[in-house]
Amino acid sequence: MDSMFDILTELPLFRGVTHERIAATVGMAKFHFLKFAPGETIAQAGEACTHIKFIIAGSAVITIANSDDRFRISQTLEAPDVISPDFLFGSATIYPGTVVAKDEVSIVQITKNDYMNVLASDHIFMFNFLNYLSMNAQKCIDGVLAMTNGSIEERLAMWVVALTQPTAKDIAITCKNRDLYAMFGVQRSSFINALDHLVELGAVKYGAGVIEITDRRAMLSIMRNGVE
Repeated sequence: MDSMFDILTELPLFRGVTHERIAATVGMAKFHFLKFAPGETIAQAGEACTHIKFIIAGSAVITIANSDDRFRISQTLEAPDVISPDFLFGSATIYPGTVVAKDEVSIVQITKNDYMNVLASDHIFMFNFLNYLSMNAQKCIDGVLAMTNGSIEERLAMWVVALTQPTAKDIAITCKNRDLYAMFGVQRSSFINALDHLVELGAVKYGAGVIEITDRRAMLSIMRNGVE
């Protein structure tokens, strides 16, 4: 079995840090280890984000929905990953979606105050976190530009990239077809043609009321570079 130090050094915001530095960090901050059974809620949409939460075993599904629940996008995160770290600080420090254990899940969490001390203790911790935040901020610029005059494919790609984490798997959009047409302000034929094009590109597959993202990187490329 991997030691606690091995587990922590695999976490995305702890990579590049020595065991010695990790050992010192464990001594200065409280690491809480939690277990969740399949189907158990790890975090609720709208709940205050007071801890940074790392998945160290198993996988969890995050579902983000609009206010009337007509539009939902789900994604799966698995170990080693971090749950919505960009909502730990800022003006909206609440979870954007509900997080539910997909199987047996182990979580290690650190309070915001302790994590601030961790960030201040070593430039590698700080660099990893700032790099993550910067990547998220930069994708928003690409997304806004795609929304101005982009194709349906680019606009759909923007939704996927903006609402999911880079390592997300099993991404799915659930929404009635007529609501999707209305939200995009397009005719059914135009939307279906766009979906068929994305299928040809290997980026999605779709059925009644659901669009499954088969290649998030392809969607990111479409958002940034457009479609041919």
